[in-house]
Amino acid sequence: MTIFEALAAGAARLAGGSETPRLDAELLMAEALGVERETLLLSRRDDDEPAVFQLLLDRRAAGEPVAYIIGRRAFWTIDLTVGPGALIPRPDSETLIEAALDHFGEAGPRSILDLGTGPGSLLLAALDQWPDARGLGVDSSPEALAMAAANAQRLGLSARASFEQGDWAEGLDQRFDLILCNPPYVEEGADLPRDVRDWEPRSALFAGPDGLDDYRRLAPAIAPLLAENGIACIEFGAGQEAAVSALFRKEGLKMRARNDLAGRARCLIVAN
Repeated sequence: MTIFEALAAGAARLAGGSETPRLDAELLMAEALGVERETLLLSRRDDDEPAVFQLLLDRRAAGEPVAYIIGRRAFWTIDLTVGPGALIPRPDSETLIEAALDHFGEAGPRSILDLGTGPGSLLLAALDQWPDARGLGVDSSPEALAMAAANAQRLGLSARASFEQGDWAEGLDQRFDLILCNPPYVEEGADLPRDVRDWEPRSALFAGPDGLDDYRRLAPAIAPLLAENGIACIEFGAGQEAAVSALFRKEGLKMRARNDLAGRARCLIVAN
């Protein structure tokens, strides 16, 4: 088959198990060819299908996320290496960086804390945005921290990014201009897509019967970590705005919510 024909067949095969079957097929084909997706679409459609494409398609059809198959994911202005053991960054989480950019402008924060850093998504995106900032990423997972450190090295940000294994904010006594956090917020037993449920780490997804367990720990920890005029940008799930806000309001914090690109409340902006 030509690449054009293989893409159509691949998308049809993935249609029952993916919300974006055509995009998935295109990304896998670009990986098989070793080119960017744009190059594939503009100049390679009439070439012969590479044999390895079917192997990649088999993995996706079995439920493996595209980001794990190709080993990377674009986020904000950077490309991150990702793999099993760390949450795949989503475009929704870019709302936190947008909120911080609105608050600090181009001058930016000087110090950044990323709680639950995973592969370094939020911290490294922020450091790339603000060249004068330095930051710390904390995570409980050694696998995720190794990925984050490797991403910082590859992106040339190692001199300004450090990473520590930890349990949220326990043991931290420094104050930060900007705190970023995308905690687990899925309720136990929720019906998730197979590629999320079966492949991404449960510890980065689930947070008790109501999905709020980690917010209960974070709410009292944020105020002592915020520098003067600092903010925390904290992600939450659909329908959780009121419950999450109540937990932080109980600690005497000021807050407002910001919507993601789909118009859903996604980010809680917290200040002392």
